[in-house]
Amino acid sequence: MDFALTDEQRMLEETLTRLVADQVSPEQRRTLLNAAGTETSALWRTFAELGILHMPFSEDVGGLGGDGTDLMIIMQALGRGLVPEPYLAGVLLPGKLLALTASSTQQQRWLTPLLEGEHQLALAWQEHHARYDAFAVSTQAIQRNGQWLLTGRKDVVMNLKAAATTLVTARVESGKLGLFIVPAGTAGSTMHHYRTMDDQSAGDLTLENVTLALDNCLSEDVSNALSEVLAIGRAALCAEAIGAMETACDQTLAYIKERKQFGLPLAAFQALQHRMVDMHLHLEQSRSMAILAATSLTLPPHERDYKIAAAKAYCGESARFIAEQAIQLHGAMGMTDECYVSNYAKHLVMFDHYLGDSDYHLETVSERLEVA
Repeated sequence: MDFALTDEQRMLEETLTRLVADQVSPEQRRTLLNAAGTETSALWRTFAELGILHMPFSEDVGGLGGDGTDLMIIMQALGRGLVPEPYLAGVLLPGKLLALTASSTQQQRWLTPLLEGEHQLALAWQEHHARYDAFAVSTQAIQRNGQWLLTGRKDVVMNLKAAATTLVTARVESGKLGLFIVPAGTAGSTMHHYRTMDDQSAGDLTLENVTLALDNCLSEDVSNALSEVLAIGRAALCAEAIGAMETACDQTLAYIKERKQFGLPLAAFQALQHRMVDMHLHLEQSRSMAILAATSLTLPPHERDYKIAAAKAYCGESARFIAEQAIQLHGAMGMTDECYVSNYAKHLVMFDHYLGDSDYHLETVSERLEVA
């Protein structure tokens, strides 16, 4: 199979790599993190102007029709620079669900300004008892007097603070899984905001008899669309992890070449050379799995989910391994914020938990093997 990029894809990669290098230095990243949730950043507006926000969406909804490879290029570049902007949580996941389920009026209201960079959204699908199972949902939605009433709680909602509206999954009276638009500030909804270990903005959303108009329901059976969107998100995460692992490996190699012990660079010691080789082996094997995930998005759902689960599980284990090795080879300073590799290590550890950890996805793989 030919994995060579097209001229347009190489141009996308070069443009985004330069942009991230220019605008996401360690100091600039701290500024972006401190400003998160207050207003749209200049970098986000640049993403919109360059079509980065439009790229993964079909032309039917105003996108550029990018495929899995285009998405992989974008996410790798964001991972290399440890870009804190919520591309996955604020655009890709909720935007894809809108594209699959929303009416033209709903898309015009929420999706079009999303792709133009005018606002961000969030997707609330996790619940505290469910352990990454998007369909183990206790949040309830019932119709009363021509309105919807939502009651329940969603945990670890990424980008909740900055979202103009949140897409919420809830069990409807038919027993199927519905999807609802809950704008920020809706009466009966309360939010608890915090940051994850890798400084990403998240929050818990509590709904107590939240009243919504009937047209705030995007779907009364969103299961297939949600499965597709989560698969896209997991493939995107694998690509982002590759970018972060690349930079963690590069920074670690540069450090052991510079740092001296007993009058010699650390890189001169064979034991440390072996550890660097192991890091690169994990990186390259993960890269192959990320390519598998990106190229599996158009497969039938059962095969798609199996291959992406395998990729997410392997990349999660590799991400933890590279994070641990990077910290150990840097020594005690690798634990400090001043040593920038620590930020990559925290992100790589948390990567394993976003959209399901290695254990969760290994269960999916093992179930498929048992059936086979």
